[in-house]
Amino acid sequence: MTMHIPEETVDEIRQSNDIVDVVGEYVALKKQGKNFFGLCPFHGEKTPSFSVTQDKQIFHCFGCGKGGNVFTFLMEIEGFSFYQAVQHLADKKGFSLSESLGSQQEQGVSNEEQMNLKAFEWLTKLYHHLLRHTKEGKQAYQYLLERGFSDEIIHTFQLGYSPQSKDLITQFLEKKGYHSQHMVNAGVLTTNDHNQTTDRFRGRVIFPIRNHLGKSVGFGGRTITDQEPKYLNSPESILFQKGKLLFNFDLARSSIRKSGQAILFEGYMDVIAAYQAGIMNGLATLGTSITEAQARLLNRYADTIIVCYDGDEAGINASYKAARLLHHIGSNVKVSAIPEGLDPDSYIAKYGSDRFKHEIIEASYTYISFLMEYFKKDYNLKLEGDRIQYIEKVIDELALINRPMEREYYAKELASEYELSMDTIVYEINNRRKKLGNHQDKQRTTSHTKSKLSFKKQNKLLPAFHNAEKQLLTYMLHDFYIAEKVKESLGASFNIDMHKIIVTHLYAFYEEGHEANISQFIERIDDDKIKNFIIELAMENVHADISDKEIQDYIRIIKAEHGDKAIIRGLQEEQKNAEIQQDFVRAAQIGMEILEIQKKIKNANH
Repeated sequence: MTMHIPEETVDEIRQSNDIVDVVGEYVALKKQGKNFFGLCPFHGEKTPSFSVTQDKQIFHCFGCGKGGNVFTFLMEIEGFSFYQAVQHLADKKGFSLSESLGSQQEQGVSNEEQMNLKAFEWLTKLYHHLLRHTKEGKQAYQYLLERGFSDEIIHTFQLGYSPQSKDLITQFLEKKGYHSQHMVNAGVLTTNDHNQTTDRFRGRVIFPIRNHLGKSVGFGGRTITDQEPKYLNSPESILFQKGKLLFNFDLARSSIRKSGQAILFEGYMDVIAAYQAGIMNGLATLGTSITEAQARLLNRYADTIIVCYDGDEAGINASYKAARLLHHIGSNVKVSAIPEGLDPDSYIAKYGSDRFKHEIIEASYTYISFLMEYFKKDYNLKLEGDRIQYIEKVIDELALINRPMEREYYAKELASEYELSMDTIVYEINNRRKKLGNHQDKQRTTSHTKSKLSFKKQNKLLPAFHNAEKQLLTYMLHDFYIAEKVKESLGASFNIDMHKIIVTHLYAFYEEGHEANISQFIERIDDDKIKNFIIELAMENVHADISDKEIQDYIRIIKAEHGDKAIIRGLQEEQKNAEIQQDFVRAAQIGMEILEIQKKIKNANH
């Protein structure tokens, strides 16, 4: 895997990038004992089972089984090739991989994607230049200033402008070596009814949309005239997937990690206005409702997500849908209420950043408080029947709360507001919880039974030799000298095929002069199943003072199984020959010998 890059270079880059720091850019990690834990980014979960071990520089998910080192992690989460992962980490630490290496970079990288990224990079610079330094961009620049954006914020977000000229952008791209049809496919250019190629964002203020690595992968364009639609995004592509990207995620990420909070806005303008107001943990979806993929991404980074949408009816309804989804996947959700039907951008412009921080963001409703307010719009609370229906709907929600103190708090609020006895509210809540409990108990029992069956199937009691091989491999991965002892006594004569493959690689690794280093060793393993198994072994705790006798006991158990199996195979061959010769008495005697040996093995394993 490292044939294109000198091994010592790969080692230096890996050692200079602590896996906890790299993983921490994608997953909110908390230290527990020696290891760090967080929600697995590779499968949906509500309880953290994703572990990062700093001293071994590896990660492992106890839920889905994925594991590896810092390169493997980036390859999994970013879809990088090995070369791209090394290059990415080299860039972070200021290493320079030579051009000759770059030209050899793997055949797995899409040249088209690389070209598109470069085209988006050129266009981002051009659009920004046209906004700031040309006559054509003056109107757009003035528009942004009138919206309250400073030169600094325009530069930070690299805001730009695409002029009305039909061929300026097309000619620019052609001079850079990009074929117009290729750029049409990339969603930068568009063709009209006369088959003329023009920039799809003509006459619009440009918002570069970056991926979490800070690279432009598409654009949003806002009209400053009467064009329709008001906002126009790049079309879907491999690089630009609206349901997975979040506007400003690359700049907001560090602030989200520090504060533990993410603020979800509806539009680019809101994010930028908030950023200028000192609220740097804001992001936005790309003109669509929040998707589960986006919600899970936020949940991995933030302890609390504040939904801050427009204050009009459409915005409030959208807030409800977003809050529901975020709550469903396990996020702690709050919802801001903006008065007068304003959007966040307008509120900041009218009342200033301090009032926005204190009266909108910090004063956000809790999830349940928001629901209690939101449900009121469906009922005429002056009518007795509607009041009862409303109260019952709220009680349904309170019954879902697991924390008794939280349930009691909102129950008191409901009882007080509608002059009901607390006993009545509690009785209704408990009734619903009993029904829910029976249903959940059935689900839990079914789930538990399934998981027990699955556990038994996957973790049935292993024979003594199998456990001995696993234990021995674990020690060998951590200690060169133990590996040497095993090599002298046993070589690669393990009984399990996967174990044979691992020790063969391990012996070669040590023979090349390497010290025990699991993070480095797994780079030579191409098979993901084997690699994940090695990581599982490596996560086991080992006793530093294991005795020679224990090692020899493991070797003896493995050899005994190996020897007995060979004897059984020989006897089975003899039995087959006896049956062919119709010597059934001899065949029966051999069968008895085989049973005796198998009985001996079974007794030894219990």
